Amino acid sequence: MHPMLNTAIKAARRGAAVITRASFDLDLLQVEKKAHNDFVTEVDKNAEMAIIDILKNAYPDHAILAEESGASENLHDENENVWIIDPIDGTTNFIHGFPQYCISIALQHRGQITQAVIYDPTRNDLFTASKGAGAYLNEKRMRVSKRNRMADGLIGTGFNFRETEGPVMDDYMKMFIVMSQNCAGLRRVGSAALDLAYVAAGRLDGFFEKGLKPWDIAAGTLLITESGGIVGNFVGDSDYLYKGDVLAGNPKMFAQLVSLLSPYAKK
Repeated sequence: MHPMLNTAIKAARRGAAVITRASFDLDLLQVEKKAHNDFVTEVDKNAEMAIIDILKNAYPDHAILAEESGASENLHDENENVWIIDPIDGTTNFIHGFPQYCISIALQHRGQITQAVIYDPTRNDLFTASKGAGAYLNEKRMRVSKRNRMADGLIGTGFNFRETEGPVMDDYMKMFIVMSQNCAGLRRVGSAALDLAYVAAGRLDGFFEKGLKPWDIAAGTLLITESGGIVGNFVGDSDYLYKGDVLAGNPKMFAQLVSLLSPYAKK
Protein backbone atom coordinates (compact mmCIF):
# COMPACT_ATOMS: atom_id res chain seq x y z
CA MET A 1 0.00 0.00 0.00
CA HIS A 2 1.20 3.50 -0.83
CA PRO A 3 2.55 5.26 2.31
CA MET A 4 0.47 8.37 1.60
CA LEU A 5 -2.67 6.25 1.39
CA ASN A 6 -1.71 4.63 4.68
CA THR A 7 -1.42 8.06 6.31
CA ALA A 8 -4.81 9.10 4.90
CA ILE A 9 -6.42 5.95 6.35
CA LYS A 10 -4.87 6.73 9.74
CA ALA A 11 -6.21 10.30 9.51
CA ALA A 12 -9.70 9.07 8.54
CA ARG A 13 -9.80 6.68 11.49
CA ARG A 14 -8.69 9.44 13.85
CA GLY A 15 -11.44 11.72 12.52
CA ALA A 16 -13.94 8.87 12.86
CA ALA A 17 -13.06 8.43 16.54
CA VAL A 18 -14.07 12.06 17.15
CA ILE A 19 -17.33 11.62 15.19
CA THR A 20 -18.29 8.31 16.80
CA ARG A 21 -17.74 9.65 20.31
CA ALA A 22 -20.06 12.57 19.53
CA SER A 23 -22.69 10.30 17.94
CA PHE A 24 -23.50 8.81 21.35
CA ASP A 25 -24.58 12.23 22.66
CA LEU A 26 -26.30 13.88 19.71
CA ASP A 27 -28.58 15.91 21.99
CA LEU A 28 -25.51 17.72 23.34
CA LEU A 29 -24.38 18.84 19.87
CA GLN A 30 -23.83 22.54 19.31
CA VAL A 31 -25.19 23.15 15.82
CA GLU A 32 -24.49 26.35 13.91
CA LYS A 33 -26.26 27.40 10.73
CA LYS A 34 -23.97 28.52 7.88
CA ALA A 35 -26.89 29.27 5.54
CA HIS A 36 -30.36 27.90 4.77
CA ASN A 37 -30.25 24.11 5.37
CA ASP A 38 -26.45 24.24 5.76
CA PHE A 39 -25.27 23.15 9.18
CA VAL A 40 -21.94 22.72 10.90
CA THR A 41 -21.24 21.25 14.32
CA GLU A 42 -18.20 21.46 16.55
CA VAL A 43 -17.73 17.79 15.65
CA ASP A 44 -17.11 18.70 11.98
CA LYS A 45 -14.46 21.17 13.13
CA ASN A 46 -12.84 18.83 15.68
CA ALA A 47 -12.77 15.90 13.26
CA GLU A 48 -11.23 18.12 10.59
CA MET A 49 -8.54 19.30 13.01
CA ALA A 50 -7.74 15.70 13.97
CA ILE A 51 -7.44 14.71 10.29
CA ILE A 52 -5.28 17.72 9.35
CA ASP A 53 -3.08 17.14 12.39
CA ILE A 54 -2.08 13.66 11.17
CA LEU A 55 -1.56 14.76 7.55
CA LYS A 56 0.47 17.83 8.58
CA ASN A 57 2.68 15.77 10.90
CA ALA A 58 3.47 13.35 8.12
CA TYR A 59 3.69 15.90 5.29
CA PRO A 60 4.31 19.40 6.68
CA ASP A 61 4.86 20.97 3.25
CA HIS A 62 1.61 19.69 1.70
CA ALA A 63 -1.26 22.16 1.23
CA ILE A 64 -4.77 21.60 2.57
CA LEU A 65 -8.22 22.33 1.15
CA ALA A 66 -10.87 21.42 3.71
CA GLU A 67 -14.58 22.14 4.04
CA GLU A 68 -14.61 23.88 7.41
CA SER A 69 -11.20 25.59 7.54
CA GLY A 70 -10.97 26.35 3.82
CA ALA A 71 -7.59 26.56 2.12
CA SER A 72 -4.29 26.52 3.99
CA GLU A 73 -2.01 29.54 3.57
CA ASN A 74 0.35 27.57 1.34
CA LEU A 75 -2.37 26.64 -1.17
CA HIS A 76 -1.70 28.13 -4.60
CA ASP A 77 -1.82 27.00 -8.21
CA GLU A 78 1.59 25.40 -8.43
CA ASN A 79 1.22 23.16 -5.35
CA GLU A 80 2.68 19.71 -5.87
CA ASN A 81 0.41 18.13 -3.26
CA VAL A 82 -2.97 19.20 -1.87
CA TRP A 83 -5.06 17.20 0.60
CA ILE A 84 -8.78 17.71 -0.06
CA ILE A 85 -10.85 16.92 3.03
CA ASP A 86 -14.49 16.66 4.07
CA PRO A 87 -14.59 15.73 7.78
CA ILE A 88 -18.29 14.76 7.69
CA ASP A 89 -20.02 14.50 4.35
CA GLY A 90 -23.66 14.23 5.36
CA THR A 91 -23.69 16.56 8.40
CA THR A 92 -27.49 16.92 8.35
CA ASN A 93 -27.80 13.12 8.50
CA PHE A 94 -25.26 13.00 11.33
CA ILE A 95 -27.15 15.63 13.37
CA HIS A 96 -30.31 13.51 13.10
CA GLY A 97 -28.62 10.21 13.89
CA PHE A 98 -29.38 9.00 10.35
CA PRO A 99 -26.45 6.64 9.70
CA GLN A 100 -25.43 7.77 6.24
CA TYR A 101 -22.35 9.97 6.42
CA CYS A 102 -18.64 9.57 5.87
CA ILE A 103 -15.17 11.08 6.00
CA SER A 104 -13.60 11.86 2.63
CA ILE A 105 -9.87 12.45 2.13
CA ALA A 106 -8.09 12.76 -1.22
CA LEU A 107 -4.61 13.74 -2.33
CA GLN A 108 -4.28 15.87 -5.44
CA HIS A 109 -0.78 15.61 -6.94
CA ARG A 110 0.01 18.08 -9.74
CA GLY A 111 -3.68 18.46 -10.53
CA GLN A 112 -4.48 14.72 -10.51
CA ILE A 113 -6.25 12.89 -7.70
CA THR A 114 -3.80 10.11 -6.77
CA GLN A 115 -4.96 8.81 -3.36
CA ALA A 116 -8.48 8.43 -1.97
CA VAL A 117 -10.07 7.32 1.27
CA ILE A 118 -13.77 7.32 2.14
CA TYR A 119 -14.61 5.91 5.54
CA ASP A 120 -18.13 5.17 6.78
CA PRO A 121 -17.79 4.87 10.57
CA THR A 122 -21.30 3.53 11.16
CA ARG A 123 -20.72 0.45 8.96
CA ASN A 124 -16.94 0.33 9.32
CA ASP A 125 -16.69 0.45 5.51
CA LEU A 126 -13.27 1.61 4.33
CA PHE A 127 -13.08 2.52 0.63
CA THR A 128 -9.56 3.18 -0.69
CA ALA A 129 -7.82 3.78 -4.02
CA SER A 130 -4.40 4.73 -5.37
CA LYS A 131 -4.16 5.91 -8.96
CA GLY A 132 -3.27 2.99 -11.22
CA ALA A 133 -3.50 0.43 -8.42
CA GLY A 134 -7.24 -0.29 -8.23
CA ALA A 135 -9.87 0.45 -5.59
CA TYR A 136 -10.75 -1.57 -2.52
CA LEU A 137 -13.56 -1.95 0.01
CA ASN A 138 -12.17 -3.32 3.28
CA GLU A 139 -9.14 -4.60 1.33
CA LYS A 140 -11.27 -6.49 -1.21
CA ARG A 141 -11.05 -5.34 -4.84
CA MET A 142 -14.03 -3.25 -5.97
CA ARG A 143 -15.66 -3.18 -9.40
CA VAL A 144 -18.52 -1.06 -10.70
CA SER A 145 -21.76 -2.93 -11.44
CA LYS A 146 -22.34 -4.77 -14.72
CA ARG A 147 -25.94 -3.63 -15.26
CA ASN A 148 -26.21 -2.08 -18.68
CA ARG A 149 -29.84 -0.97 -19.00
CA MET A 150 -30.98 2.23 -17.31
CA ALA A 151 -34.37 0.54 -16.72
CA ASP A 152 -32.59 -1.84 -14.31
CA GLY A 153 -30.39 0.83 -12.74
CA LEU A 154 -30.40 2.05 -9.15
CA ILE A 155 -29.24 5.66 -9.36
CA GLY A 156 -28.05 7.97 -6.59
CA THR A 157 -28.57 11.72 -6.60
CA GLY A 158 -28.56 14.80 -4.43
CA PHE A 159 -29.82 18.29 -4.92
CA ASN A 160 -28.54 21.65 -3.87
CA PHE A 161 -30.47 21.98 -0.62
CA ARG A 162 -29.26 25.56 -0.19
CA GLU A 163 -31.11 26.74 -3.29
CA THR A 164 -34.71 25.70 -2.77
CA GLU A 165 -36.26 28.12 -5.25
CA GLY A 166 -35.71 29.40 -8.75
CA PRO A 167 -34.19 27.72 -11.82
CA VAL A 168 -31.91 25.37 -9.86
CA MET A 169 -34.89 23.70 -8.19
CA ASP A 170 -36.92 23.71 -11.43
CA ASP A 171 -34.11 21.92 -13.25
CA TYR A 172 -33.73 19.45 -10.44
CA MET A 173 -37.44 18.56 -10.46
CA LYS A 174 -37.29 18.05 -14.22
CA MET A 175 -34.23 15.78 -13.89
CA PHE A 176 -35.99 13.93 -11.07
CA ILE A 177 -38.96 13.22 -13.34
CA VAL A 178 -36.80 12.17 -16.31
CA MET A 179 -34.72 9.80 -14.17
CA SER A 180 -37.73 8.40 -12.28
CA GLN A 181 -39.30 7.48 -15.62
CA ASN A 182 -36.13 5.83 -16.90
CA CYS A 183 -34.42 3.98 -14.04
CA ALA A 184 -35.42 1.26 -11.55
CA GLY A 185 -35.02 3.49 -8.52
CA LEU A 186 -33.71 6.89 -7.51
CA ARG A 187 -32.03 7.37 -4.12
CA ARG A 188 -31.28 10.67 -2.43
CA VAL A 189 -29.63 9.77 0.87
CA GLY A 190 -27.67 12.91 1.65
CA SER A 191 -23.97 12.11 1.30
CA ALA A 192 -22.50 12.63 -2.18
CA ALA A 193 -19.11 11.17 -1.21
CA LEU A 194 -20.72 7.96 0.04
CA ASP A 195 -22.94 7.79 -3.06
CA LEU A 196 -19.82 7.92 -5.24
CA ALA A 197 -18.18 5.19 -3.13
CA TYR A 198 -21.33 3.10 -3.63
CA VAL A 199 -21.07 3.51 -7.41
CA ALA A 200 -17.47 2.25 -7.18
CA ALA A 201 -18.61 -0.74 -5.10
CA GLY A 202 -21.48 -1.58 -7.48
CA ARG A 203 -24.14 -0.77 -4.84
CA LEU A 204 -25.42 2.02 -7.11
CA ASP A 205 -25.27 1.83 -10.90
CA GLY A 206 -24.92 5.58 -11.39
CA PHE A 207 -25.03 8.99 -9.76
CA PHE A 208 -25.77 12.60 -10.73
CA GLU A 209 -25.67 15.88 -8.85
CA LYS A 210 -25.09 19.57 -9.57
CA GLY A 211 -23.31 22.18 -7.48
CA LEU A 212 -20.94 19.96 -5.50
CA LYS A 213 -17.68 21.11 -3.91
CA PRO A 214 -14.22 19.56 -4.54
CA TRP A 215 -14.24 17.94 -1.07
CA ASP A 216 -17.52 16.16 -1.90
CA ILE A 217 -16.15 14.64 -5.09
CA ALA A 218 -12.35 14.29 -5.00
CA ALA A 219 -11.99 10.91 -3.26
CA GLY A 220 -15.13 9.31 -4.69
CA THR A 221 -14.23 10.00 -8.29
CA LEU A 222 -10.88 8.19 -8.00
CA LEU A 223 -12.63 5.23 -6.36
CA ILE A 224 -14.94 5.04 -9.39
CA THR A 225 -12.32 5.34 -12.13
CA GLU A 226 -10.13 2.76 -10.35
CA SER A 227 -13.17 0.43 -10.20
CA GLY A 228 -13.70 0.62 -13.95
CA GLY A 229 -16.33 3.38 -13.96
CA ILE A 230 -16.47 6.80 -15.60
CA VAL A 231 -16.95 10.27 -14.12
CA GLY A 232 -17.70 13.44 -16.05
CA ASN A 233 -19.79 16.57 -16.11
CA PHE A 234 -23.31 16.66 -17.59
CA VAL A 235 -22.03 16.55 -21.17
CA GLY A 236 -19.53 13.80 -20.33
CA ASP A 237 -16.35 15.91 -20.21
CA SER A 238 -13.75 15.61 -17.45
CA ASP A 239 -14.11 19.20 -16.23
CA TYR A 240 -15.99 18.61 -12.95
CA LEU A 241 -13.74 18.78 -9.88
CA TYR A 242 -13.92 22.54 -9.35
CA LYS A 243 -17.12 23.11 -11.37
CA GLY A 244 -19.21 20.70 -9.31
CA ASP A 245 -21.62 19.11 -11.81
CA VAL A 246 -21.06 15.36 -11.76
CA LEU A 247 -22.32 12.26 -13.56
CA ALA A 248 -20.83 8.88 -12.69
CA GLY A 249 -21.50 5.24 -13.40
CA ASN A 250 -20.30 2.09 -15.06
CA PRO A 251 -19.44 2.81 -18.72
CA LYS A 252 -22.86 1.80 -20.13
CA MET A 253 -24.83 3.67 -17.45
CA PHE A 254 -22.60 6.73 -17.79
CA ALA A 255 -23.38 7.00 -21.52
CA GLN A 256 -27.12 6.73 -20.80
CA LEU A 257 -26.92 9.35 -18.02
CA VAL A 258 -25.22 11.75 -20.42
CA SER A 259 -27.91 11.25 -23.05
CA LEU A 260 -30.72 11.77 -20.51
CA LEU A 261 -29.20 14.63 -18.54
CA SER A 262 -27.04 16.64 -20.98
CA PRO A 263 -29.99 19.02 -21.61
CA TYR A 264 -29.49 20.17 -17.99
CA ALA A 265 -25.79 21.01 -18.39
CA LYS A 266 -24.68 24.52 -17.51
CA LYS A 267 -25.53 26.72 -20.47
